[in-house]
Amino acid sequence: MLAFAGRQVRFGPVAFWMVIGTLMIMAGWSIVTATYFAFRDEVVAGLVARQADLQVAYEDRLAEMRARVDRIVSRQIAATEQAEEKNDLVLRRQSLLEKRAGALEQRAGALEQRAGALNSLGEPSVTGSTKPGVRYSSADDDTPMPRKRSRSKGTNDRRTSLEPRAPAAASPDAVKPEVDSKLTRLEKYLDRVEQRQASTLRQLVESYESKVKKVRAALADIGVGPAKRAEGGVGGPYVPVKLPANAEDFQRQIQRAMSARSQFDRLNKTLAIMPIRRPIAGEIDMSSTFGMRVDPFLGRPAMHTGLDFRGDVGDAVRTTGNGTVVSAGWAGGYGKMIEIDHGHGLHTRYGHLSATVVQVGQSVKTGQVIGRMGSTGRSTGPHLHYETRVEGNAVDPQRFLRAGQRMGTL
Repeated sequence: MLAFAGRQVRFGPVAFWMVIGTLMIMAGWSIVTATYFAFRDEVVAGLVARQADLQVAYEDRLAEMRARVDRIVSRQIAATEQAEEKNDLVLRRQSLLEKRAGALEQRAGALEQRAGALNSLGEPSVTGSTKPGVRYSSADDDTPMPRKRSRSKGTNDRRTSLEPRAPAAASPDAVKPEVDSKLTRLEKYLDRVEQRQASTLRQLVESYESKVKKVRAALADIGVGPAKRAEGGVGGPYVPVKLPANAEDFQRQIQRAMSARSQFDRLNKTLAIMPIRRPIAGEIDMSSTFGMRVDPFLGRPAMHTGLDFRGDVGDAVRTTGNGTVVSAGWAGGYGKMIEIDHGHGLHTRYGHLSATVVQVGQSVKTGQVIGRMGSTGRSTGPHLHYETRVEGNAVDPQRFLRAGQRMGTL
């Protein structure tokens, strides 16, 4: 209760404590305000210093994070460039291997063509050919041609993300050795094939040229030259073969072999009709030679126009060369006789036969049985009288038989 001017004012407990509280709050605020104004500069300076410390710490942390990011990005870029370099290296090596494989395929194709050319020349048999689709096991050190693989494009983009990037291609050291070793084995195999083919071709050329020399020598002994024309329906304009200036030695050898074979075939066709084989099989027992002798019936000198071969009645008599029968029957002192026309003016006669088994106009082959030995006509016992005639004149059959002996090695 308060008294003022003779008056009394009564406050309740609530109002009292509200007034007291208000006064205390105002007093506290006054104290705080006075303290703030008294120490404001120190507080502001402290806050500014703390803020500066926080700013420096933040900037240091940010700089550290940036440096870390730069290091990671640098490492990633380096790894990307290294992977791209490896990828480019692999692609370059793969391209080289594909070119190498392509060259080997072309070489294999060329060797196949060579093998075909050698096979077309006939004997001796051709070895060392490669066939498409054939695979060779590693045990024989022969390697199949690898399949070509599609070339994948390399990527040149550079990602700077912090996530690790997978390498673009496998290590070249892990890619090259297997294919490279296979290609190397294949190259060695093709080298061996090429060497075998070259050796075979040399042997073929030598064989044909040797045969040509022997046939020429045999025909020279006989006194007959090779046929001037080929038999059968062939012809056409003459176009000489001209090899290019850069032709390989193999092509030149092939042409040489073909020329030698052509000569041999032409000479051999001529030789096939020559009467150079023996008219009887087995051991020869010659009872009379070609030339002057004493006639067995008259005892006077006479010309014997052939060879006499002893034997038994019924022994097989064979033609000594290809030809056509122009006579088969009784022919005076020859008794039963067969005459064969071999062409080139050559004829052979087989006399004193007991039987003939061919007819006039029949074509006969060398070694074919044409009759049986006997003693018909002007004969003293079983034997074969064998003659060779050139342009109607009797010549010594031994000249032909010696040529046959010379050709026995062919």
